[in-house]
Amino acid sequence: MKILLLLGFVAVALAEVTRFDGPESADLVTIDIDVDLHVPAAHTDMVYTILQQSGMETGVLIEDLQAQMEEQLDNRTPDPRVHSYTKYNSWDKIQAWISSISSSNPDLISRQVIGNTYEGRPMNVLKIGKKSSSTKPSIFMDCGIHAREWISTAFCQWFVKEALSTYGSDSEMTGLLNQMDVYVLPVFNIDGYDFTHNSNRMWRKTRSRMYSSSCIGADPNRNWNAGWCTTGASSNPCSDTFCGSSPESEIEVKNVADFIRRNKSSIKAYLTIHSYSQLLLFPYSYTFELAEHHSELMTVAEGASKALRSLHGTQYTSGPGAATIYPAAGGSDDWAYDLGVKYSYTFELRDTGRYGFLLPESQIKPTCEETMLAVKYITSHVQKNLY
Repeated sequence: MKILLLLGFVAVALAEVTRFDGPESADLVTIDIDVDLHVPAAHTDMVYTILQQSGMETGVLIEDLQAQMEEQLDNRTPDPRVHSYTKYNSWDKIQAWISSISSSNPDLISRQVIGNTYEGRPMNVLKIGKKSSSTKPSIFMDCGIHAREWISTAFCQWFVKEALSTYGSDSEMTGLLNQMDVYVLPVFNIDGYDFTHNSNRMWRKTRSRMYSSSCIGADPNRNWNAGWCTTGASSNPCSDTFCGSSPESEIEVKNVADFIRRNKSSIKAYLTIHSYSQLLLFPYSYTFELAEHHSELMTVAEGASKALRSLHGTQYTSGPGAATIYPAAGGSDDWAYDLGVKYSYTFELRDTGRYGFLLPESQIKPTCEETMLAVKYITSHVQKNLY
């Protein structure tokens, strides 16, 4: 096993902003996998000693996580009111962008609120495609299920921009939007995302509260009714991988699940964007059993990874979730696949741990550019293989 360390966590809070974060669930640690550990600064010597005695291969990824957080954002300070596709935008900016881009492109885009978050924020789904009098086959894509994965939400905004700006000039995008609609949920876990900007940069879960616990939130990618809470998830409300009190206990998950169920006859692909690890995953994660369409899903994933690699040489690994990363029940891609959405994929974007969740803003553009190639590869296959 190789252990990669993220050192220098400082256990203090200033102005209510959390400056450290606890580790993920130890239940996910198995033999022959890479593990990133978050180590409080005061404990680094002890951890080093234990790891050296164990004989495991170790290396430091981030010497001082707090410093890395502060360096993630570009030093060139933009107008705080202006949305940018190469910046990590706050929720307020994204909300204004959703309103602006949908109203200024009425021929290609519309929006609908599919429900509110736990804290009352509207969940807007953007529908992109040439208007049609009949229901078109569609693709559903969401970003930001996990709050701290900022590059994920940046990609959904980039995708919308590219779809609108290249329609009519790019034959592939034009053909896609003429024949199909693409539903985009720019930020899934809005409450958590807003919390990462204002209080705790490394927050992962929702912000719901349970009467039986003082701990807040559940993991919205362990909360789906797909082998719910059987493996790779925790029943402890204080865990980062808490599966929730029941399937779809998180209102955000229920809102999206209800939308997909209502439109399942037209939705032919489900894409969910995460970070980090540079993986393109497909069902299953809650079991090691192969999906019915395993061979085709693997072929498409490998083709998409090759297309992605062609731009900047970024290496992705493809495969079913359980075997490729680790078993994890209650995931959205497994749920969508079991519902009947054949082409169900999870992207884990850049990088492989050097920056982790703190991918610098300078990498937004290349990450989104290469990911567009993979997404277009998948959507092209779906378009040619409607079922």
